[in-house]
Amino acid sequence: MFKIVLIYTTLAFAWTPILGARTVPGHLEQSDLNRMQRVFADGITSNDLQSIYYSTLNIQVTDATESAELCSKIQKIHGESKLSESEKDFYLIGSIKNLRCREKFTEAFLAKVYNAFKMDVGSSQDIYFRVASYKLLGVKIDDQTITKLVKSLNELLKKDDSVISLGYAFNVASELGSSASFVADRVEDAVVQADEVDGRMLQFEGGLSITALVINGIFRITKTFNKAPPLSADQSVKFATYFLNRRSVQTAKGAHVLIEALKTLSGAGEIAPICIQLIGNGQLQADDPVLNVAIVDLLGKALTNPPQNVHGKIVLKKDKTVLAEKVLLISKSSDKTIYAAQLSNYKPTRGIYLAEINADNTYTQTMQFKVLGRVKVHSLEIGVADSDASSSVKKQSVLYPQTLTETLKADTTQKLLLKSVLIDESTTKVITVHQAFVRLSKADTKEEIIFVAEQDSNKAYKFDMDVGAHGAEFGYKSGKYELYLIVGDASISNSFQWHVANIQLKFAHESAVSPKKLVIRSPLPEIEHMFRPPEKRPPRLVSDVFTGLCLTPLVLLFIFWGKLGINVSNFNFVLSTIGFHTGFGGILALFTIFWLKLNMFQTLRLLIPIAVFTFLCGNRLLRRIYAQRIAKSPSSSSTSAVSS
Repeated sequence: MFKIVLIYTTLAFAWTPILGARTVPGHLEQSDLNRMQRVFADGITSNDLQSIYYSTLNIQVTDATESAELCSKIQKIHGESKLSESEKDFYLIGSIKNLRCREKFTEAFLAKVYNAFKMDVGSSQDIYFRVASYKLLGVKIDDQTITKLVKSLNELLKKDDSVISLGYAFNVASELGSSASFVADRVEDAVVQADEVDGRMLQFEGGLSITALVINGIFRITKTFNKAPPLSADQSVKFATYFLNRRSVQTAKGAHVLIEALKTLSGAGEIAPICIQLIGNGQLQADDPVLNVAIVDLLGKALTNPPQNVHGKIVLKKDKTVLAEKVLLISKSSDKTIYAAQLSNYKPTRGIYLAEINADNTYTQTMQFKVLGRVKVHSLEIGVADSDASSSVKKQSVLYPQTLTETLKADTTQKLLLKSVLIDESTTKVITVHQAFVRLSKADTKEEIIFVAEQDSNKAYKFDMDVGAHGAEFGYKSGKYELYLIVGDASISNSFQWHVANIQLKFAHESAVSPKKLVIRSPLPEIEHMFRPPEKRPPRLVSDVFTGLCLTPLVLLFIFWGKLGINVSNFNFVLSTIGFHTGFGGILALFTIFWLKLNMFQTLRLLIPIAVFTFLCGNRLLRRIYAQRIAKSPSSSSTSAVSS
């Protein structure tokens, strides 16, 4: 194979939606729902009680044997669960009801559930799961118990007004009747705790589950007690954007609460966000430019009240030129979610456009699409000339998609020339494309080399190859080559590869140069490190004199000791005295060894324990000497006499 290999690719165009008023750039696709169904299927086979409950809420187990095995399995899982009693009881009751298990609850279990309200509650979460368990069992809570629960809920919210505590309170208050209406006044307290992400999304601390819990709760409680919408339209869009951003959730609970939250926001009436989205890949054909737009809710379903007036403004992105104002998009009778506009009358040219879609003057969405054009070869000329020729070269014209009948010949003293002009088929204007290549492929071996065709000042694509100068790139392999012109662009619909001509190339140095391409691999010579030669040492006499000078302090010490005398009578053979002198001697010995062979780090590691030992012994020695001196002093004797 040749050394130069260029991979030709046509870039795919991706439309880009831009967040608009009360609209989100996407919705839950069918592929997302299918993936979540697989998550629920995995959840049923798991050993997690919570996952089984949320999975059985969303898919039905039709196999009787599998259902019976699962019914007996969840009883065991319930006993081993680490969840709180109220929570795992709720999941057990819910799972058994969802599976329609034949087994009945034991009297002991039911007694525990019924007596749960007689026990103290530690959080709004406990109240929520206990009330929910009663509801699943079909048991009505008496007024006295409701009054007690409302009072407990009020006290708990005074102590704990975290977002999770408020979330459970919102969801349970709607089940407790009018006496719990005070909880609805706390909605604003919860909403202000939302965190904004990138200016596009809103979420609560705790992630998807907590955010969905609060959103579902605030809409439920405001609806129950006829309160104003809990969110603004802008907040609703940002929460919806967050939920859609979490569509890849991998847990059964996460998938369930995500779907529920999107359903809640889709049914939020005047503040419900919708999705206005381009259908397809956003590429329109120039001969039939039909703009298709889908208008759906967050789950991809048709709106309950479809918009009646949908129009758009089409703008050329490059220079902001307005192509059309108030383009009417008409709903298709076969599918009420699709609105289409025929743009043929506006004669859009090749390029990228922005469509500002407006629905009922309430919803707006800006999206990007592309109108594809068709490229046409206006002219192509090819020829061979001498490398040093200064006169004009005779070229032959070739019409697309034909191949030149004559086989061209070129050797190392010549060059190959090609010139082509490309135009837009609809406007007949000369155009520039993203990719224009000339490919030379050897006819027998299919080895190939690709060159880039450059555009000159007149926007004509030119290819000029000196055969001799490029011989090495061909491996000096003479023979017949097929010449192709490759044209590609993301904004044209008819990219092509055209076999223009055949050419016989001859390289004069083929036999002389080819052997040099052989690479003989053998071990390289061993690399030996050369150390710097040691510097010249001083004469022996200089070294001896220096050593003598270093020993002078020690000699003087012994001389002074001889003249002054050494008082060894005070030396007591006690542990502190022996230890101090031994440690001091050890330090001197260590310094001697350091001078001979140790480095600084080794010396410090040994010095630290010796120095600590010497310090402690020296401290006790000095204290003992001081005590002896005080005992022998006259003042001490007189004091003793007075005392007696």
